[in-house]
Amino acid sequence: MTKTPITLQELRRRIYQKAKSEPTHRFWGLFSHITKLTTLHEAYQHARKNGGAPGIDGQSFADIEIEGVIPFLKNIQAELQAGTYQPQANRKVEIPKANGKMRTLQIP
Repeated sequence: MTKTPITLQELRRRIYQKAKSEPTHRFWGLFSHITKLTTLHEAYQHARKNGGAPGIDGQSFADIEIEGVIPFLKNIQAELQAGTYQPQANRKVEIPKANGKMRTLQIP
């Protein structure tokens, strides 16, 4: 008998409920969920839906889609599983504060 795969939203809900009901519970096995292609694809779709700007490397969703989303995600998956994934630096943006000073935001 095989288990039906759960959605990312369902996984998040279960983790939240467990953490709330048992604050001292230690979670294990989360990495295997994070590195599943279905999880990475769902996370990509969520980010894509939000219409984010290109990252510090200048790569946009359109650029990724030209090359192919699945190969892009498989590359990230392989790097995560090999322990070689290195996230890009955050993009720094300064916005004015009410007092006239500037606030620096770091955008992933």
